[in-house]
Amino acid sequence: MKKIYKVSAVGLAALTLVMAGHAMTMKRTAKQAPADSVKVEKEAEVPEACVIDEVIWVVGDEPILKSDVETMRLQSQMEGLRWENDPDCAIPEQMAVQKLFLHQAAIDSIEVSESEVTASVDEQINYWISMAGSKEKLEEYRNQTVAQMRQQMRDDFKNQKMIAKMKQELVKDINVTPSDVRKYFSKIPEDSLPIVPMEVEVEIITRQPKATQEEINRIKEELRDYTDRVTRGETSFATLARLYSEDPGSARQGGEMDYIGRGMLDPAFANVAFNLTDPKKISKIVETEFGFHIIQLIDKRGDRIKVRHILRRPRIEQEAIDFTKLRLDSVVMEINEGKYSFEEAASYISDDKDTRNNRGLMSFMNEETQSRSSRVKMKDLPTEVAQQVENLKVGEISKPFSMINGKGKQVVALVKLKSRRDSHRASITEDFQVLKNIVLAKEREKKIHEWVAQKIKNTYVWMTDKYKSCNYEYQGWVK
Repeated sequence: MKKIYKVSAVGLAALTLVMAGHAMTMKRTAKQAPADSVKVEKEAEVPEACVIDEVIWVVGDEPILKSDVETMRLQSQMEGLRWENDPDCAIPEQMAVQKLFLHQAAIDSIEVSESEVTASVDEQINYWISMAGSKEKLEEYRNQTVAQMRQQMRDDFKNQKMIAKMKQELVKDINVTPSDVRKYFSKIPEDSLPIVPMEVEVEIITRQPKATQEEINRIKEELRDYTDRVTRGETSFATLARLYSEDPGSARQGGEMDYIGRGMLDPAFANVAFNLTDPKKISKIVETEFGFHIIQLIDKRGDRIKVRHILRRPRIEQEAIDFTKLRLDSVVMEINEGKYSFEEAASYISDDKDTRNNRGLMSFMNEETQSRSSRVKMKDLPTEVAQQVENLKVGEISKPFSMINGKGKQVVALVKLKSRRDSHRASITEDFQVLKNIVLAKEREKKIHEWVAQKIKNTYVWMTDKYKSCNYEYQGWVK
């Protein structure tokens, strides 16, 4: 048994004895040495009061500590989660399965960017703040600062992202046919078919209020000042990025972005970034749909690049927002007069590139099935859009309202409710895609389960005796 002891003369001697004995035991297991080749001392019994922590499982060469299990148990209690099986068994098994995925992700070179991790951490903290009522109440409840929470959560969230990407890689070739769907649901009584929550289709027009030239000049002058300060050696680019960059995904990393291909970047940003050759020099000011940037090269690897950047966004005056609302008021009036349709207006005057070519129709990605659909549950709409849609009848257009779009920019928007389907029991004719997604998810779950079961067979697993009698989801843990 692997334990971490309180430091004392007696404890240190006991720790040395136990760890040495266990090391010999591990070697005998791995190499199956003859019985008389090595003599292993029986582990000394140490009072529980002396134990600070304990290694309870080993998966491959990765340990699972008793404290890790306790932390997850407490986290689950705080979030109101319940375990179907005994938490003492289910929690370490879940951790062990995660380690299998992480090990394979490392072999397959699965990567997760810092911006993805930061965005997920921010989303979680913002949710906690909304539940607690304020940042101060959250810090008091958890007895940590928000900065400490971010630091503590970073590795866990990065691992979660890597596991999700590894699972996607494993099931990317899994698909189902219409006959598979019909066959699956033909065996289910009609009154047992799943309930489909209310779904809506929404069209949107957005216009971005313009910043004054004076404000744009101010932002550009600040960026030039940052460049001069770095060039003179007064400070580093990374320090200025942490202090002033308005890109939440990279600012905390000193503006640093992970290796990325040209196609994943804004074209204007990519053109400048990929032409940088000297890490000591800073780019000219670049304008993108996100705002204004300066960029510093870190490294290039083939067709991928690693850079730092500082993003600044000009402030939008309330006067400009009010003017844009008046402009969209006029658009609504002209639509109602029959001069053109909402869809035509979206195609010609909307700033939203994601919906403009789709005549304003919003679409959303289903993360489980990696498929797009224009039908969306109310809870998945942006908050400001959902608030407007809630009070609309089918075919109605909202009043102009302001919101922050997915790129972090202030916009004024109009939305039209194209369709609404109330909650209902699914049918194969009207909800084929919903039912297909259910069957597809089950097939992918089956594939993942088979992969884990096979991986366990080919992975070294050790656990303390206490855990050998558990009823696990997967067979083969106990070797």
